[in-house]
Amino acid sequence: MWDQLHHIDTYPEPGDLPQAGVLVPLYEDDGGDIRVVLTKRPDTMPTHAGHISFPGGRPHPGDGGPIGTAIREAHEEVGIDPEQVTVLGFLEPIDTVEFKLMVVPVVARISTPLNLVRSEREVARIYHPRLADLADPDQWAYVPWQAWKAWYFNLEGDTLWGATAHMVRLLVGLNEG
Repeated sequence: MWDQLHHIDTYPEPGDLPQAGVLVPLYEDDGGDIRVVLTKRPDTMPTHAGHISFPGGRPHPGDGGPIGTAIREAHEEVGIDPEQVTVLGFLEPIDTVEFKLMVVPVVARISTPLNLVRSEREVARIYHPRLADLADPDQWAYVPWQAWKAWYFNLEGDTLWGATAHMVRLLVGLNEG
């Protein structure tokens, strides 16, 4: 399934908005399935409370761009060792509704073994869904929202939706509609 990922190889142009970076961490489990690391933000967070997201966030001085931001944040939030990260490419940047910020998804293969440790302040839970499940269109549903379809996915009793759901759908080629 590695060759079925939908990502772009070139670094996206920054444009006028500041760029945040999120890591789309993919790894192969012991059974050969590709899995993605997603997190649930605590209900106490001032922004995106309770949302499912990729590790990532706002840039810090010295990050050197969204790749550095994504890798630093993934290390801070779930303990992914930067030495385990191999960048495969990017998804199209997403202009968030809530903030004047472009979010650049950095698609990466993570070498195993994973020794994830969640930041209790930033992460309530870590998920490891199979990419094959996320690529199954029958497991997705949507509700009409303004002029769009707001897609969502039941993830172990929680709801994957919003910008992260859009990124996942782009990655697995379900971006139409």
